[in-house]
Amino acid sequence: MPTTVRWAVLGPGRIARRFASQLPHSRHGRLTAVGSTDAGRAQTFAEEFGASSAGTYEQVLTDPEVDAVYVSTVHTTHAELTLMALAAGKHVLCEKPLAPNHGTAMAVVDAARSSGKVLLEAYMYRFHPLITHVLDLVRHGTLGEVHHVDAAFSFRAGGTGRLFDPAVAGGGILDVGGYPFSFAQAVARASGVGGAPERLDAGGQVSGGVDEWALATLGFTGGLTATIRTGIRMHTPSTIAVHGTAGTVTITDPWLLQPGDAAATIALLGSEPEVVTAGEAHTYALEADALARAAAAGAGEVPELPLDHSLELSQGLDRWRAALGLRYPFETDTADIPPLREVSAPTTGGIPSAPIEGAGEFSRLVLGCDNQPDLAHASALFDAFFASGGTTFDTAYIYGGGLQERLVGQWLRNRGLRDQVRLIVKGAHTPHCDPESIGRQLTESLERLGTDHADLYLMHRDNPQVPVGEFVQALDEQISAGRIRSFGGSNWSLARLQEANTWAQEHQMQGFAALSNHFSLARALDVPWTGCEHVSDPQSRRWLEEQRFPLLPWSAQARGFFTGRAHPQDRSDAELVRCYYSEDNFERLHRASQMAAERDVPTTAIALAYVLAQSFPTFALIGPRSLAELRSSMLALQVELSAEDVAWLDLRDQEEEGSGPTPGPGAGAGESRGSAPRAGA
Repeated sequence: MPTTVRWAVLGPGRIARRFASQLPHSRHGRLTAVGSTDAGRAQTFAEEFGASSAGTYEQVLTDPEVDAVYVSTVHTTHAELTLMALAAGKHVLCEKPLAPNHGTAMAVVDAARSSGKVLLEAYMYRFHPLITHVLDLVRHGTLGEVHHVDAAFSFRAGGTGRLFDPAVAGGGILDVGGYPFSFAQAVARASGVGGAPERLDAGGQVSGGVDEWALATLGFTGGLTATIRTGIRMHTPSTIAVHGTAGTVTITDPWLLQPGDAAATIALLGSEPEVVTAGEAHTYALEADALARAAAAGAGEVPELPLDHSLELSQGLDRWRAALGLRYPFETDTADIPPLREVSAPTTGGIPSAPIEGAGEFSRLVLGCDNQPDLAHASALFDAFFASGGTTFDTAYIYGGGLQERLVGQWLRNRGLRDQVRLIVKGAHTPHCDPESIGRQLTESLERLGTDHADLYLMHRDNPQVPVGEFVQALDEQISAGRIRSFGGSNWSLARLQEANTWAQEHQMQGFAALSNHFSLARALDVPWTGCEHVSDPQSRRWLEEQRFPLLPWSAQARGFFTGRAHPQDRSDAELVRCYYSEDNFERLHRASQMAAERDVPTTAIALAYVLAQSFPTFALIGPRSLAELRSSMLALQVELSAEDVAWLDLRDQEEEGSGPTPGPGAGAGESRGSAPRAGA
């Protein structure tokens, strides 16, 4: 059972008073300390609620008598104080929102997961017995098939203070809009359709850089919809209603749920409405005890409200604000967003590197910069990648209409790291795959990136109608001008690549130094986009081995084939089916899954380790959309594959011996990896 958790409050404001007044009703918590930037305020609060000490944030966080902290400051300080507390070895209950945006929230969650401490976002209403009862009704089908949720939380505030200040993330969506949004997501999960809405339509009013009122209609998988409302200049009743085919449940004033007054009305078809109460439930005490239980269990997260739910919610709130065109000054794509933690390359370990001729050392994992929605998200991802030894970033002229290059450039300026990273710049994509476009697009790319050169330039496509010599000449001119260090081709056939390098040698010019085609453990049956090339076939692989030619494989993990999405009977993803569905590839998936289970890593890590373990130089391009995906990809670095492992994963025992699957390398006497029947057998 949990022992007593000694709490400190950081930020002795109005909501902290609610927490401190209810904490004595908890089974496992007591208030020990109070921290504030105002010493007098901290002391007054401590005396009122019986805390034994008061001081600055730093003093409280270094106090060995404090086990957990309740962060209740303004929104823009939540992330910094949470990371300080985690670094000091404290569990954290952080007031909502965890951070003003999803990018910063990702960094906070990433730090929490590596700290071994519990982090909980303080949506206290989720721990009230009535809310638990309503979600159980949904989960057990008592309301039938749930079709719609209606939820609102708004109030009318004065026209001054933090709620009207964009510099501290004011407005209704972040202050109270997360309540109805999170409840709609909780109902969706209880209904079995996931918590991320597929569709979001919104309206509202933005004034003075904050949202004064806003509403949104959410559409979830399976047809479930929700209407949510919020505002700081709009007074409507705070209610929730869940409508199903067999009945409706409603709660008035569902967010504060005052002890002794909270009630839910359940109206089922054919029955009289039933009013359910929950007695003297204290929500702030209940959430404190939930954290205490998780801490005692060494869980790292509170199962009732795991961190993935917080990340899903922060992403949803970002979408809601984006639909209103609302972005705070500190999160624009030209803002100087500081790192939440020190960003420096590791002195030992981390992502290994290898040279590419003329361009220097490149990390063996290359971060694809093609799906970062904003600078906050990009900064969190780039910081973590660089701090792990990732020095190489892959950009392209066409990515996001230039947005991705601008994000990389702004991050480099904010961190001052240009001399410590390698930039891969791609250009000349169809229909602008011609010699003239190389120089023109490169000029624009370098301006966006804020640098005078690319370390490696890759032609994004080939144009067989243009003689290879014309491309080599154009690229050689850029080398002579110092605007690129070396060059290569993305989606070039081996025949054209060899022809280009022969021409370059004959004319005493630098040739192609690298190739970036599709290559993965799952052999490509087709390519996802027109003009793409793969080198998954045995003939191409032999050429790469003989030449020891550097390959930068894109879709190194086969676009999700190894994530658990692929199954012979699931043909919902037409691209995955077209490019990878074959008996041999499903056998490769089976073998990779077996090896992953043996080595206690995800199957995707085995697939990526296979790419890195080739007998020719590989620099795998990865495109994580979150820090969790980045961490998952990096597990591949912990996997050592022998040549026998690589051959077994790739079914070369069958190709060379003409036999069925055999025990994999490392299987001792009497042991075998075994093999399930091939897909379709």
